[in-house]
Amino acid sequence: MQFVYFPNPGVQITLTGDEHKYLFKVRRVKKNELVKIRNLKDDYLYIYKIEAINKKEAILSLVEKKLSPNKPEKFFHLAWCIIDPKNIEKALPSLNEIGVGKITFIYCDYSQKNFKLKLERLTKILINSCQQCGRSSLMEIEFLDSSDEFFQKYNNFSALDFDGKEIKCGFYSSYPFLIGPEGGFSDNERKYFKEKFRLKGFILRSETAAVGISSKILL
Repeated sequence: MQFVYFPNPGVQITLTGDEHKYLFKVRRVKKNELVKIRNLKDDYLYIYKIEAINKKEAILSLVEKKLSPNKPEKFFHLAWCIIDPKNIEKALPSLNEIGVGKITFIYCDYSQKNFKLKLERLTKILINSCQQCGRSSLMEIEFLDSSDEFFQKYNNFSALDFDGKEIKCGFYSSYPFLIGPEGGFSDNERKYFKEKFRLKGFILRSETAAVGISSKILL
């Protein structure tokens, strides 16, 4: 873990719950040692000294606050048609580590409408991922109710589709990159495509395609 997440750092803070358990039962941090804290909003690294510890909480005092951004070099916006939330949750840490800047989740024509994503759960997964990989800001998350809403909001976008052009090394676009669900895109959705691309290899699962295209563009 590169740092501990704490939403509102101050002159003195109290750690409880999972953060307390990790620091003092897993890492065995002791009194007077230093702990790095981030709030994942302002790019500051807060360094605290442990003043007191008991079985349920620890009291920390601020020693230093320094601007220390650790962000992706390029902003990549992934537009992802909703699939089984379990598969999205498994892929989300990888997408965060790769450096995806924003994900727009969309109910496309072939998305199962009974699949429900919970922002609170996704945020928790992203926080844990940032603590592990060192990223200093949270990925943006957006929800749209339909592909029609996406097409109205984003006039310019690229799509990953079977008959698209092969993506070349160095490709980058500031526009959203649309990934379909397991069943692919409907004919109605394809009417809106202006720019289509494909990845080499076999037919990819939706989550594999999301990680693959993000890696191709950002790494």
